[in-house]
Amino acid sequence: MVVLAFTGGMDLTQLQGLLNNAAFAICFAAMLLYWAGAAFPQVKLLAELGLAGMIGANLTMAALLTARWIDAGYFPLSNLYESLFFLAWGITALHLLALYWSRSRWVGVMTAPVVTGIVAFAALVLPEDMQAAQPLVPALQSNWLMMHVTVMLLSYAALLVGSLLSVSFLIVTRGQPVQLKGNSLGLQFRAPQRSTHPEWAESPTPVSELAYASAGIRTSPAATSPLPDRVSETKSLPTPALEPLPLQQLTLAEILDNTSYRLIGLGFPLLTIGIIAGAVWANEAWGTYWSWDPKETWALITWLVFAAYLHARITKGWQGRRPALLASLGFVVVWVCYLGVNLLGKGLHSYGWFF
Repeated sequence: MVVLAFTGGMDLTQLQGLLNNAAFAICFAAMLLYWAGAAFPQVKLLAELGLAGMIGANLTMAALLTARWIDAGYFPLSNLYESLFFLAWGITALHLLALYWSRSRWVGVMTAPVVTGIVAFAALVLPEDMQAAQPLVPALQSNWLMMHVTVMLLSYAALLVGSLLSVSFLIVTRGQPVQLKGNSLGLQFRAPQRSTHPEWAESPTPVSELAYASAGIRTSPAATSPLPDRVSETKSLPTPALEPLPLQQLTLAEILDNTSYRLIGLGFPLLTIGIIAGAVWANEAWGTYWSWDPKETWALITWLVFAAYLHARITKGWQGRRPALLASLGFVVVWVCYLGVNLLGKGLHSYGWFF
């Protein structure tokens, strides 16, 4: 009754239709504003309006999902329409986090078209019978529905936004040499002063090179030459300190590289938790933890791709184009896992629309 009074007598189904169309209109406007802001960077108001549009889209989709929840009586993640809107809501939320970390308009330039495409597909392409709320089948009548699907979709949102920023990195650095300062977290090595360690002061090798060599990092072609024997005795030398680089001192490429790494680092553990929760739910519903269903297989492939990305960055020290290419591949793999096998494949997770 309170909801009906607040909406002027409009029932929840009509309210959902209104919010459905409003979400698409706001996302489309935000996309145009971000693109215009990229074309005319001197007009800062355009990017600010684009940000306001993404915030409005986030709130509109949150209201739509809430109305759906109240109307259907269960958390709205039971069909493709609901999951698409939840994914779009997650991307807009992660967009705000990425924007806070990077302060770059490239975040909105890349994410706004994806969100607009998702909302347009859900609101304008899906048939009405697929948009309507349906009673839950017995397998979905479980608390694991909220746990598993929510975490999986949030992981997809984080991985997609992180991958999009890797694509942005490749676009920004196309045809240019890439030189990134610090490591993947935006940290740089600060070598001790020459006077603080007498043994280093006697060395003919510059202090900065010794500090980087002790950390296993080559700083210049000269670093390939043999260093004094005492450089190998790194345990007795002070460990170079790590300091965060101020955002103002980072180039656009470095900002995109670091922000992409952070988002993928956030999405990967969520993906891991979601897969584990899905296995437990599958055992409860179907009597087996893993059945090599197409959805399960591609979830494993997605996990392996981003595990390789993080392994390369953390243990191999990869930065720049190589991990960005791997993350760009991950963008495609996520979409195949989420949408491709659901619509085209036949399995326990298939929505069964095309086939």
